[in-house]
Amino acid sequence: MKDLFSTHSVGLTAPISEAAAVVPADDVDLPFASRVLFVGGGGDLRVTLTGGRIVTLRNLAAGWHPLRAARVWATGTSATDIVAGW
Repeated sequence: MKDLFSTHSVGLTAPISEAAAVVPADDVDLPFASRVLFVGGGGDLRVTLTGGRIVTLRNLAAGWHPLRAARVWATGTSATDIVAGW
């Protein structure tokens, strides 16, 4: 595979290059801070942001959300099919 953009710097507005399914957990951080979270099934999403604040985003629609998250909580999260991108 040839990557014409491999020499470009990666900023927060650049497309993600890695992603992994998220299993919400109350005691485990994500392996990498996210740049974006994809929610397949809308609902509430409780996260710890990389700044340390814990927030619950109520009635979050399905789709892509630019969130720098360190943790996705099981308690307080009803959204489903979550994927973290970085």
